[in-house]
Amino acid sequence: MLARVATFAIDGVDPRQVWVEVDIRPGLPAFTIVGLGDAAVRESRDRIRSAILNSGFEFPQSRITANLAPAFLRKVGPGFDAALALGVLAASGQVSAQALHSYAVFGELSLSGELRDSPGALAVAEGAHVAGLPKLIVPRERAREAALVEGLAVAGVRTLREAAEVLAGSPVPELPPAKEPAHSRSTRPDLADVRGHATPLLALQIAAAGGHNLLLEGPPGTGKTMLARRLPSILPAMTRAEAIEVTRIHSVTGMHAGGLIPERPFRAPHHTISPAGMVGGGSPPWLARRRSPTTAFCSWTSCPNSSAPRSRRCASRSRTAA
Repeated sequence: MLARVATFAIDGVDPRQVWVEVDIRPGLPAFTIVGLGDAAVRESRDRIRSAILNSGFEFPQSRITANLAPAFLRKVGPGFDAALALGVLAASGQVSAQALHSYAVFGELSLSGELRDSPGALAVAEGAHVAGLPKLIVPRERAREAALVEGLAVAGVRTLREAAEVLAGSPVPELPPAKEPAHSRSTRPDLADVRGHATPLLALQIAAAGGHNLLLEGPPGTGKTMLARRLPSILPAMTRAEAIEVTRIHSVTGMHAGGLIPERPFRAPHHTISPAGMVGGGSPPWLARRRSPTTAFCSWTSCPNSSAPRSRRCASRSRTAA
C-alpha cells in the first residue's frame, strides 16, 4: 500500500515542500529511505522503528521504501521523522491515509515516540499556508510559533500517539501558554541614556530616519559599540511582516521558540567575519540571505602603532534597515 505525507525542508531560511512517499510490499523485512537525505535522515530508520513500537503500534515486517521527493533537493536534519513515521503507519493501515491529505507534518522523533523541539516550525507553517494545506502537526514546543501564520490550524502534539489520535478525529490540543519576553522595552539599551556625544547622536538619528549605513571610527573606549547598541531604540517599530521575518530567521537558527519577536534584533559579529558571513553565509545562516530588519554592527578600533592596512583596522560599521 502507498501513502503520501506533506512536509517541508528548510533551504537557508525558506521552506521547500517535500512529499514523503511510503510504499509497503511483501518481501524480506527492510526499511529503505531514498531521496538525497543526509546522515540524520538515513539514521531516522532506527528512530522511527523504535518510536512506532514504543507508541503502541505495529512496525510492518515487510519491505518498506520511503521516498523524499523531489529527489534533486537535499534533505537535511531530523525534521522528517514524524512525517516518515506517520507515512509508515498510513501505508500499513494503522492511521487514516485520507486524513493525512490535509496535513503537513514536521518534527523529530525520540526513541520513545516523543516529538522533540525542531527549529524552523514558523518557516514550515508559512510553506504549508502557501502550499494550500489547511492543517499542520508540529512539536508542542513550536505550536505557538507556527500559529503566527494566519489561516492555518496548528496541532501541537507531544507524542506520535497523540498525532495519530488527532488524525483519527480527536480534539486538537490547545496551544501552549505564551512565554514572557526575555527583555522588556524598559530594560533594553536606550539612546536617551547617553550624555554628550552630540555629533554621533545626530549621525545616529539621521541614519535611523533615512535607513542609511553608518561608519563610526575612533580609538577603543570612546563609545562606538555603546552607541550602536542603542540605535534600535530609536528605529521605528517593526511591521508584522518584518517581525515574522525576524522570528522565522531566529527559529531556523534555533535561537528562538515561542511567539512573535517584537523588538528589532542587534547583532555584533566579530571584526574578523568575512563578507560572505556578514550577509548570511554558512550553515545555518547567520542573519539571512536577503535584507532583513536587523541592526548589524562590526567594530574595528584605530591602532596608530599598527602596520596593518587602515581599511582592516579602523572602521566600525553599523548597518540598519528601516
